[in-house]
Amino acid sequence: MSAKQAILTESAPAPLPGIYSQAIVANGFVYCSGCVPMDAQTGKLIEGDIKAHTHQCIKNISHILEAAGSDITKVVKVNVFISNMDDFAEMNSVYTLYWGDVKPART
Repeated sequence: MSAKQAILTESAPAPLPGIYSQAIVANGFVYCSGCVPMDAQTGKLIEGDIKAHTHQCIKNISHILEAAGSDITKVVKVNVFISNMDDFAEMNSVYTLYWGDVKPART
């Protein structure tokens, strides 16, 4: 059985102590916890609409992946949780900016 390594970077919002890790690296894969549109320095949710929130979430995930020695171009699966389906198209307009022709599988 391979060891697992917790990832922690100050470039992304800190996880709640003793509850979860920002990410775990195991068997060559990086498993990221979910992200909210929080500023890492202030610890507060950013102002703005769904587009600003989507940018911030992807920025946070990118920092975590980079701390793990990876990047978003290697992402194979993404789960998106959205509270208002009326925001779906605007969220997608930002989301699609971050991956090339081969998008991750998504729920």
